[in-house]
Formats: sequence, structure tokens, C-alpha cells
Amino acid sequence: MDTLLYLIQGFSVAFEPSNIVIALIGCLLGTIVGMLPGLGPINGVAILLPLAFAMRLPAESALILLATVYMGCEYGGRISSILLGIPGDAAAIMTILDGHPLAKQGKAGKALCVSAISSFIGSLVALCGIILFAPLLAQWSLSFGPTEYFALIIFAIATLGSMMAQKPIRSLMSALIGLFLTTIGIDGNTGVYRFTFENPHLYDGISFIVLVIGLFSISEILLIVEHTHTGQGIIKKTGNILISFKEFIYCFWAIIRSAFMGFFVGILPGAGATIASAIAYMSEKKLIGNKGAFGQGDLRGVAAPEAANNASACGSFIPMLTLGLPGSGTTAVMIGALTLYNINPGPTMFIEQADIVWGLIASLLIANVVLLLLNIPLIGLFIKILSVPMWVLVPIIAVMSAIGVYSINSTTFDLFLIIVIGVIGYLLRKLEFPMPPLILGFVLGELLEVNLRRALSISNGDFSILYQGFIAKALLLGAVLIIILPPLYKYLKNKWYT
Repeated sequence: MDTLLYLIQGFSVAFEPSNIVIALIGCLLGTIVGMLPGLGPINGVAILLPLAFAMRLPAESALILLATVYMGCEYGGRISSILLGIPGDAAAIMTILDGHPLAKQGKAGKALCVSAISSFIGSLVALCGIILFAPLLAQWSLSFGPTEYFALIIFAIATLGSMMAQKPIRSLMSALIGLFLTTIGIDGNTGVYRFTFENPHLYDGISFIVLVIGLFSISEILLIVEHTHTGQGIIKKTGNILISFKEFIYCFWAIIRSAFMGFFVGILPGAGATIASAIAYMSEKKLIGNKGAFGQGDLRGVAAPEAANNASACGSFIPMLTLGLPGSGTTAVMIGALTLYNINPGPTMFIEQADIVWGLIASLLIANVVLLLLNIPLIGLFIKILSVPMWVLVPIIAVMSAIGVYSINSTTFDLFLIIVIGVIGYLLRKLEFPMPPLILGFVLGELLEVNLRRALSISNGDFSILYQGFIAKALLLGAVLIIILPPLYKYLKNKWYT
């Protein structure tokens, strides 16, 4: 009953005219930032943080602005992934696998529609979870220490080989290349230079945005140039932009399963939407098996990661609000915003700062509806991108990519680096090496190393700590089974029929 009263109190804050306007602006800005390749929610929130503080917005209004930008970015990140095959951020990588093939088949509108609906349901499930179980789930997330995180990442990497059933070895090799790339730069613990070739531009490692723009944007430009003639496109004309009720039912259970999965991953501090979308996609692919066309343009292949990454994004507010721990990189920036207002997130925040907490939750519910109503009517506008001749679109993509990369460090070295990475990505794609596992390996690599070192520091170098505890053992056993069972099943099947 208390929860209901708090929620009503939150809606009274959210429905203040100024906060409604702020939420609408945040949704629109977030969608625009999300659809720009390479920026993503963390950049959108970081850019608006000093603006919100400079405008002297009240704490609840500032948090509403940043949170709605965050959600808008999660919605908008799918647009460039589906239409151009270039992820808006790391969490949108999995959407490319089926979203871009659907666009090439003339179903970009349906893919965008499924994505918007899946994002809405995923966010709604997570927000209901926050309202009902936030304190309880926050305590559960504390059971994940360095050992459990290490096992979780090993499990995620092991499943990468199953992303492309036809090319499991290449998928795993791509993931290993991504893991290797995370070792470039100065070792944070020892100060040793690793694979920098005495180039000061590599001391901080390769930026995620540089890698994404190179592997997806530049290599995609090269593929477009190779496969098209001047003024022609490689994407078919888009037909109906809305899905039918039958198609919605076709995706419904994938959305629900992925939403719950993404929510529980989002609760884990630092796990993030990237892991959630990858695990959801691969779980659905394994569950559906040969009945689906995952990787070739299956609507469920869009629905699963989109529901998971939005559920994870909302779920990441639980550790932020209840424990003061960042559930993702974006919520880490938002914790910084709270400290600017002398607010320390933690267990007492739900009582001492009830207006802020419940006002935020109510605003997220409103923003979720607004984003659905905003994005579906705009699908027709988004897919107009596909009607732009390639001789116009390719230079625009190149210029946007260059501006996005140059804005990071303001150095021409990064511009040359994306060309080198783009050529390598082009060659890898020609050799049928999938790019999403490489990016996911890169994203997970730093988390893997950090948690491995933390665990070994706790145990004074004793490796047995890595398989202590039920959660760690279960995840590591799952990783082993994922690697062993598919080839074993294939061997036994061939032996049985021969």
C-alpha cells in the first residue's frame, strides 16, 4: 500500500508542467543522439549534465531530463543499426544481426516497429520490477562479486560461438580478436605499455567509438561501394511499416523472456545492456533453433535484444538508487549528477528523497509511453533514409563518422586509425568473420580482466577462487556445456544416422 502511495506522489511530481516538458525534450534529444552512430546514451547524458546544472534545474527535474535522454538513446540506437548496419551504441550491436538483413529485404519499417514495441514492453516490465522489488533485488545483486562477474563474462564469451551457427569458429575467433584489442594501452595495475609500439596515441588504448566506426561504418562504406553503382541502393523498397497482430504474437514470448532476462542482468552493478542484449539474443536463438531464421532477418532477432537492452537500462536504476552503485556507465554519470546536488544515493534514498525517486520512476513510465507514441509515427520518416541515393548517403555517413571520431580526442590519428580498422574490418567481413562478436569481446574484455584481477587479489593469487560459490560454478559449467554439447551432438547425430 505504501508503494502505491509513493507512486501517486511520484506522478504528482512527474505531472508538473515543467517536468512534462523536460521529459518530452529528453525523449526527443535522446532519440536523436541514440540514432547517431557511436554516440550512445553515456555521451548524451554526459553532454547534457553540465547544461542541466547550469540551468539550475531542481534535482528531480535534472534527474528526469537525464533519465529520459537515457531511455530515448536506447530507443534511438536501433535506427542506424537497422537502416545502415551501424550501431548507435554497444547495446545495439545485436540488433544489426537481423535488423539490417530485414532492411535489405524491404522490411525496415516492420523491424523498426518491432523494435519500438519491444523496447516499450522491455522498459515497462523493468519499471514494474523497480516499483515492486527494488530493495529486495538490490540486496540480491550484492551476491555478485568479482568471481561471479568473471564467470558471467566467461559464459557470455562462450556463447558467442553460437551466435552464428554456420560459423562458430569464426565467431569465437572474432571474440578473441576483440579481447586482444582491450590489452592495447597502459596496464592500469603495473603501468606497463602493452602493444602501443611507443605511440603516445595508443597509451589509452583504442576508443570504443573509434573501433565501432571503423568496423561498421567504414567497412560498410567499402561494401556499399563494392556492391552498388552510382545512385543505386543495396536495400529494397520498403513496404508496410507496421506489423500485423499475427507478427506481434509471433514475437511476443521472445519479448517477454528477453525483458525479464535483461531486467535481471541490468540489476547487476556494471553488467550493462550490452551483456543483456547479447545473452537474450543468443538464448532465443538456442531456444528456437532451426525453426527460426536468426541472422537472416527474423523479427524475433530484433525483438529479443531490443527488449533486453531497454529492460536492462531501466533495471540499472535499482543499484544506482538503492545502493549508490552504477548499474551501467550511464548511471555512473547520473550518480555524478546527484552528487552535484549533494544527494547521496543509497538505501535511505527511497524514504529521505522520496519525491526524487518516485518522481523519476513515474517520469520513466510516462517517457516510455511518449517514446512509443513518438517513434512509431516517425518510422516513415526514418526509412526515408533508405531512399537517399548511395552517392549522397555514403559521403554523409563518412562525414558523420569522421566528426564523431574527431570529437573524442581532437586528433587526426584517430581519423587514420578508423581507416585502418575499416579496411581490416572489410577484409574480415569478406572472409565471413562476424563483427558483433568482435565488438562484444572488446566490450567484455576490460570487465573480464578487471574482475579476474580483483578475484586473484582477494585470494592472493589462488586460482581456485574462480570456481568457488554456486553461482560461479553454475555459470562456468554452462560455459563448458555450451562449448562441448553442440559438436558432441553433431558427432552423435552423424554417427547415429550412418
